[in-house]
Amino acid sequence: MNSIVISFRYLTAKPLAAWLNLLLLTLGLATMSFLILLGAQLDRAFERELKGIDVVVGAKGSPLQLILAGVFHLDVPSGNVPLKAVEALKTHALLAKVIPISLGDSFRGFRVVGTTQDYPALYGAQLAQGQWWAAPMQAVLGAQVATRSGLAVGGVFAGSHGLGDSGTAHAQTPYTVSGILRPTGTVLDRLVLTATESVWEVHEHEAQAVPGASSAAAKADAHELTLALIQYKTPLAAVSFPRFVNTSTAMQAAVPALEITRLLHTLGLGLDVMRALAGVLLLTAALGVFIALWNAVQERRADLALLRLLGAPPARIAGLLLCESLWLAVAATALGLLLGQGLMAWLGHLLTLDASVLLAAGLWPPALGWVPLAALVLALLAALLPALGAYRVNVSELLS
Repeated sequence: MNSIVISFRYLTAKPLAAWLNLLLLTLGLATMSFLILLGAQLDRAFERELKGIDVVVGAKGSPLQLILAGVFHLDVPSGNVPLKAVEALKTHALLAKVIPISLGDSFRGFRVVGTTQDYPALYGAQLAQGQWWAAPMQAVLGAQVATRSGLAVGGVFAGSHGLGDSGTAHAQTPYTVSGILRPTGTVLDRLVLTATESVWEVHEHEAQAVPGASSAAAKADAHELTLALIQYKTPLAAVSFPRFVNTSTAMQAAVPALEITRLLHTLGLGLDVMRALAGVLLLTAALGVFIALWNAVQERRADLALLRLLGAPPARIAGLLLCESLWLAVAATALGLLLGQGLMAWLGHLLTLDASVLLAAGLWPPALGWVPLAALVLALLAALLPALGAYRVNVSELLS
């Protein structure tokens, strides 16, 4: 029998201690895996959702709220801005594209977004069925919206006032489904896209029931947008354009890169606590393995002496302890990675049900290579002193 088989038999001889050490080491490595996956997924999600968006312009308030509401559709916007103010930005020499976004209604918890077809083009969206909207009150459904609602091309639905699923339905102004998007893995999957004029038409219809409603010309002058997504024509615009908007207009400019950095810094406080917890679990597991192996050396002194008498060199005796520790490290690494992936898949499922940020399962970032490396280092450190003790076993003293 070789050292690997003998060490495995020694490990399974005391299953309770082995399972306890394996559990502690697995929990620590699983927490470490989950944190690595979460960081990689968030970075990937933010990069994916912010693709092609250099700055967001909207009503004055919290810049982070503006980003979360207009780009990720996770928050409520602070207000609206006049259409004329956004149209004036299109003439700015440093801007390549200005994409209007109008919010205010939803459908079964999914937001109805009034915009232009430049918005889905940002993410390279393609139609799975039907065609893009060609007139007001036509809508294109994201893949997740179509799956959850069961609507098909030609179907009719009514939006609800507000960005939740408990608002008053606009039954008098229904939408017709003109197309359904292919899954993009972006925020588009959970949006209902339509023309900006559709949002205005829905709310103007509601206003007609109010006595003393303004004239059509006054309504046109009162048209508003929630915000605008802007692409720069040149990187130099990043220096001057946000300052221009914040100081020379009644709107504010929020730079996604800066606001997301602040958000990640805030989230980092919670992640640091989880990292500390993972470190405590790993150190506790390493201490448990060390104690188990140290006791094993004392209990197996007669066995070790017999192996030496049969011709086993001291290095092989020490190798038995190292192999025993490595068995735990290998098993804990496999279980920890699987558990980390399982936790990430579970979190992604919950966020999908909540129509939140899309986190995909099955991602294997290069940083996950630190997990088996950490397990290997802990295993070697835990087995170092016990292995040294086994190496120095005095055969003649034991036999006498």
